[in-house]
Amino acid sequence: MFVDSHCHINFPDFADKLPALFERMAASQVSHALCISVELEKFPEVRALAEAHPNVFASVGVHPDHEDCTEPSVDELVALADHPRVVAIGETGLDYFRLSGDLEWQRERFRTHIRAARASGKPLIIHTRAAADDTLAIMREENAGEAGGVMHCFTESLAVAEAAIELGFYISFSGIVTFKNAASLREVAAAVPLERMLIETDSPYLAPVPHRGQTNEPGFVKHVAEEIARLRGTTPEIIGAATTENFFRLFAAARA
Repeated sequence: MFVDSHCHINFPDFADKLPALFERMAASQVSHALCISVELEKFPEVRALAEAHPNVFASVGVHPDHEDCTEPSVDELVALADHPRVVAIGETGLDYFRLSGDLEWQRERFRTHIRAARASGKPLIIHTRAAADDTLAIMREENAGEAGGVMHCFTESLAVAEAAIELGFYISFSGIVTFKNAASLREVAAAVPLERMLIETDSPYLAPVPHRGQTNEPGFVKHVAEEIARLRGTTPEIIGAATTENFFRLFAAARA
């Protein structure tokens, strides 16, 4: 069995397509999926999916790329996280690739999410792109290790992965690991301890080979496991079992 630890199946790409999507998940032995919040305005959609489907969980947070949206407070995030189907805070973090200029607001939003995770006792889902040094610095300053969490859709160096693991975080690999130009990331995937690894789709984005260019979906996460298994000289079943156990260890509320 596999678990998709990060997807966005509330997005318009999947409107009226969810019954077939869940059928394909089951056919691909994908038992559960975590649907990720990117803005508070759409959070009710994410929560409703988790309430309607026993194999879907939800997070609450505001993506670092979203400028013109409701800015969350610690108290608001904690209140929204107080729900049995909400198992994480995020996605949050820093992104210096898509945005430029004075990004202090992004860093303050990240701090707000870390504080909410510590207060709620639920782990963080962290997005970092072209901002690894600042991301790690803020994680240390705000004691993010008290909450724990995952570095989602990881594309950084092994040194960054090791620093995050030292802080108590997991490393999640997406379909990018199957891309032809991702040789350095494959080296990281081969080296990260299996007990600190998750797999994800980040659907509808980043469909893995052999579905490159298509709309990604949770059922495709098995291809991420297959590539990591190839890199590590093991089987997809072993990768699936380990990452599934890691998922439920990290997101302890999902076991309830």
